[in-house]
Formats: sequence, structure tokens, C-alpha cells
Amino acid sequence: MRQKLEEARINEASQTGKVRIIDKAHPVNNPIKPNKKFNLLIGLILGLGFGVSLSFVIEFFNNTIMSIDDIVRRNLSILALIPSITIDENKQKTQKYIALNGKASNIQRRLITHENPKSPVSEAYRGLRTSLVYSDSHNEDCSVILISSPGPGEGKTTTIVNLAIAYANLGEKTLLIDCDLRKPVTHNIFSIDKDPGITRFLAGKEDDISKLISNSEVNGLDVITCGAIPPNPSEILASKRMKNAIKLLKSKYDIILIDSPPLLAVTDSYILTKLVNQFILVIRMGKTEK
Repeated sequence: MRQKLEEARINEASQTGKVRIIDKAHPVNNPIKPNKKFNLLIGLILGLGFGVSLSFVIEFFNNTIMSIDDIVRRNLSILALIPSITIDENKQKTQKYIALNGKASNIQRRLITHENPKSPVSEAYRGLRTSLVYSDSHNEDCSVILISSPGPGEGKTTTIVNLAIAYANLGEKTLLIDCDLRKPVTHNIFSIDKDPGITRFLAGKEDDISKLISNSEVNGLDVITCGAIPPNPSEILASKRMKNAIKLLKSKYDIILIDSPPLLAVTDSYILTKLVNQFILVIRMGKTEK
């Protein structure tokens, strides 16, 4: 039995198998799956298509002014393009703190033309001043300019204060009147008291308008603040005393700039247009609705 067992083992070991080695196996360094190049190509195509589609959707539903062409199509004259004002963290003088309702509120200083006269923003405001000088066809000694915007937060107050500084730097005797009797901020920008202001004269509490004029930190620039906010701003601006106030001030100044509330919110700006020579509409890209 042992002999037969050994013979069976020998017989089994001597049999040839069904597997034959044709070529030697070569190791594959790149995996069969996942196919990274194919997946990257598919991801690139899908990502590009989704991004382009999303851009078209956003552009379709965006109803704000995004380019100069949107303004030119409406037959509006472009006086100047003002770059966005950025805050320099290294210059703390561009910041100031105002107490509002007992809380400290940080608001940006907007006197860029006075604090940094060599900046591109300051040069843009001087370009706006030049455009206004050459576009004014009136021969009067004093030019009255009204500045407003379609809605809030579009930069009308920043524009008017820097334009006033640009006129004052030109040697013009300039007056800035804050007629925004809704949300006035001019007194905060120039760090002067809000009261007494223009409403004291319009309400008949003060007949000498020169007592309401405050000197600013800019040579040649005076400011009349809004004063106490009345319950009926539109009616008080439409009164005869407002017309008399402008008439009295025109004999003392070369340029009078009037800050007014947004056009779409209230009718104050429409009332003031009959008292001025020029009207400026401030439009902010990406903010102003078409």
C-alpha cells in the first residue's frame, strides 16, 4: 500500500497541467478604475456648462445697472465715473466713531478729496467738478446744484461732500446745505452740531440765516445742517421761506450744493428741483435698479 501510494504521488506529479505560460506578466502601474483623465474631462465639461448656465440665470434676473451702456441707452449724460472708496486700515484718520442712541457706531470718513487729494478717487471728483463747470449754461453769479439718487445707499452724500471740497479747493466760495430731512448724515461727516439748521429758518424760528452757517475744516467751505427733523419735510421744503433762503444765500456764495433724499422714496427732491440750476443723479453700479 505504501508502494502504491508513492506510485500514485509520482504519477500525479508527473502529469502536465492545463495552464501554459505564454508570456511573463508585466505589472500595471495605472489602475483600471477610476479613469482619472476621463472623469476630469467630464467634470470640466459639466462644471463649465453649469457655471455658464448659472451666469446667464443671474444676469437674466439681475435688474441693476451693471455697465455704462445701461445708462447711455436711457439718454442720460454721464458726467463722471467715481471709483469705489476703500478703507485704508493703516490710516486710522479715515475712521471716526459717533454715538447713536447711546451705542458706538463706526462710520467711514467720506472726505477723501480733503484727506487724500492725490488719490484716483479725488481726481475723479475733480473731473466731475470740471464737467459741471462746462455744462452749466447759466450766466448767474451763483450756481445751485442739487444731488440725489434713486434709492438709499448709492453714494449721494459722499458725492456731494467731496464735490463741495473740490469746488472749495478751486477757490470758489462754497456752501453745502443738508436738505435730507429724513436721514441726515452731513453733520456727522463734518463733526458739527445738527441743530441749529435749515429747518429753524424754514419754521420761522430764525430770520437771520447767516447764524445757521457753520464753518467746516475745509477752507472756503461752509455747511448748513438739517437741524431738527420736522414731521412734514415735503411741505416745509415747498414753502416760500425755502425759496427766500436760496435767494439770500446766492448773494453770498459762488456755489451752493443741496443734498436731498432719494427720489423713489419721497418727493422732496422733486420739490427742490425748481430752485436749482443743475441736477445730478448718483447711480451706483450693482446697486441702482434699472
